[in-house]
Amino acid sequence: MPAKAVAFVAADSPSAQEALGRLKRRYGHGDPDEADVIVALGGDGFMLETLHRLMDLKVPIYGMHYGSVGFLMNKSNEDGLMERLDAAQPVALHPLQMDARCLDGTRHEALAINEVSLLRETRQAAKIRVKIDGVVRVDTLICDGVMVATPAGSTAYNLSASGPVVPIGAGVLALTPISAFRPRRWRGALLPRSAKVVFEILEAAKRPVSAVADHTEVRDVAEVHVRENRRKKLNLLFDPEHDLEERILSEQFLP
Repeated sequence: MPAKAVAFVAADSPSAQEALGRLKRRYGHGDPDEADVIVALGGDGFMLETLHRLMDLKVPIYGMHYGSVGFLMNKSNEDGLMERLDAAQPVALHPLQMDARCLDGTRHEALAINEVSLLRETRQAAKIRVKIDGVVRVDTLICDGVMVATPAGSTAYNLSASGPVVPIGAGVLALTPISAFRPRRWRGALLPRSAKVVFEILEAAKRPVSAVADHTEVRDVAEVHVRENRRKKLNLLFDPEHDLEERILSEQFLP
């Protein structure tokens, strides 16, 4: 096969920066705009940052683990990189689209690869109405917050909030409350990926709520719409032995 044009990007950590220097000397380095593959060196946080920053390039991204959490990364073996890239398996992800309207009337849009979460801003619990495809499913959710998570993000904040782990190929999104007080027994729901979710903030001035799409935060929201953006496609590459689908599945059986 013809040689791939590779561009390297790295987190600021010493280990990632040292690896960046070694890999550039060993394999060469191109501009991300002209690359066939982008190799991201760091942890999951840096991978999310890279996916957001380079999303419009539509170039597949291969992660190598030089960080604290490496769920979305491959092993940090620097030998035979070109052969590994040739053998890597693609996984396509679609981000969530967040459209938020604030109390002052301003509107904000953002994309989320992991989740869109709503969080109370003060000591008082939030009150949120949840609508799915125009139907009110929870009239008043009293809680610390609530989120919609993608399959890729279901093992992150969603899992820590006792949400379900969702296989990549399941075609569903996770709707998960955060410390729900009422309805006390509601633990969330699995939604079809086509679902359009609307969160209406009740008593918004008294009980302010922020909306967060990955690392984009909007304060004092009045209403938030969330849906999967099928027009945006992220291509990740994984070593065959990494198998992201298997890693997500196995998370459900860890002690």
